[in-house]
Amino acid sequence: MAKKVRVRFAPSPTGGLHLGGVRTVLYNYLFARQQGGDFVLRIEDTDQSRFVPGAEEYIINCLTWCGLKPDEGPHVGGEYGPYRQSERKSIYRQYAEHLVQTGHAYYAFDRPEELESMRERFKTPENPSPQYDHKVRLEMRNSCSLTFEETETLLEDGVPHVIRIRMPENETVSFTDMIRGEVSFHTGLVDDKVLLKADGMPTYHLAVVVDDYLMKITHAFRGEEWLPSAPVHVLLWKYLGWESDMPQWAHLPLILKPDGNGKLSKRDGDRLGFPVFAMNWKDPKTNDLTTGFRELGFLPEAFVNLLAMLGWNDGTAQELFTLEELVEKFSIDRVHKGGAKFDYEKAKWFNHEWIKKLPVAHYRDQVKTILESKGIVITDEAFLDKALHMVKDRCTLLTDFYEQSKFLFETPQQLDLEAVKPKWNADKKAFFEAAASAMMASADWKGADQEAAFKALATEKNIKPGELMMPLRIMLVGGKFGPGVFDIAELIGKEETVKRIHAALQQL
Repeated sequence: MAKKVRVRFAPSPTGGLHLGGVRTVLYNYLFARQQGGDFVLRIEDTDQSRFVPGAEEYIINCLTWCGLKPDEGPHVGGEYGPYRQSERKSIYRQYAEHLVQTGHAYYAFDRPEELESMRERFKTPENPSPQYDHKVRLEMRNSCSLTFEETETLLEDGVPHVIRIRMPENETVSFTDMIRGEVSFHTGLVDDKVLLKADGMPTYHLAVVVDDYLMKITHAFRGEEWLPSAPVHVLLWKYLGWESDMPQWAHLPLILKPDGNGKLSKRDGDRLGFPVFAMNWKDPKTNDLTTGFRELGFLPEAFVNLLAMLGWNDGTAQELFTLEELVEKFSIDRVHKGGAKFDYEKAKWFNHEWIKKLPVAHYRDQVKTILESKGIVITDEAFLDKALHMVKDRCTLLTDFYEQSKFLFETPQQLDLEAVKPKWNADKKAFFEAAASAMMASADWKGADQEAAFKALATEKNIKPGELMMPLRIMLVGGKFGPGVFDIAELIGKEETVKRIHAALQQL
């Protein structure tokens, strides 16, 4: 019987959640949902020196905003917990000690100054950053170079030490990657990674293998930057006797800078003026605020959609996918091997399409918050919905709703009368006075009826309607933008329309 599919997202709580991290979550989530499996959130907080307060809650909030909810995790529980590696500390040492006993790992007692001295001694122009590997192993203070008795004495005396994997000198390690096919590594090029630190905490290399085994993870999707570590992990699965339970791996392509030249970083986003984090992240150490997609006015549906397309397509020309459609159509064999360039203009296109596609009730609350933060008081939600529906096609970001709709809620204070004055004359002034009177006298207030009456009056006064539409728009809106001018008049009402015309006539 086939094992139940179990995938995991295992971030470190060190800061904001990058685009690449959320895409890793998304591909994990889609695969799990498609296969009827479980999606696990595991917090990899073994490096306590890099731990940032609030980062775990931030990660969970990001996933919630995106609609990618884990089945198990530190905030929801599950039968394979605890889901924070710092709470699993007591688990790891037994596996590290087992590796020492079987000759696949060793104790290393080197002090920081000894490691630094080694790097200086073995540095050459061809090898400017020497590694702790099979070439230098016997030159260092560890249980490979020391006698059994010397090692035992150091351990009994409580001398600080780490446990390192003993990488073979001349083997080829291979595995089948779900995206890249057969991948091979020569072990002589890989250093003896630390597995257990002096404080008893495991490094990523040991913890990821032990936790994936104990949590019965069947598939592991992670960024391609982890490929160089793969031979260490493959050997650990083998040395611990768990080779048959090793997950299938997929190393996802990088998200690249817009010019395709290297991995997209926060610094690139700052330099080029777009976000690379899902949500605002405020670093508690520096108080630096990094803007996120959510706060810039992106919808989660658009954000998830654009991430899915960064390195994957379903083989058709379709670009807009709901989360449900992505679950149905996603396949790991259509994930590209090469990196995907991030295009912020394309990201905004996705958001514009989703604003148009979704009913306004879906994002009413967010837009209401934006409008109220700008001092617009909303008392009538039916009016708000009509206003949003009227201007939604003109909005790329949710924040655009303010500029595109504020004239519907309050009388414009500034009118672009300079655009009207060059062709303004007594005839036009008389026309608008007559039009305002006719509007006040009309029993019905429908945009189409007002437009017909307006044009009929223009014909009667022998003025081309086209010469009158722009002045009317500026009187009602303040500028040369906005939806149909008589749709605006219908929504703001008769009294407000006539009031705005009279106010503009006074200024003219």
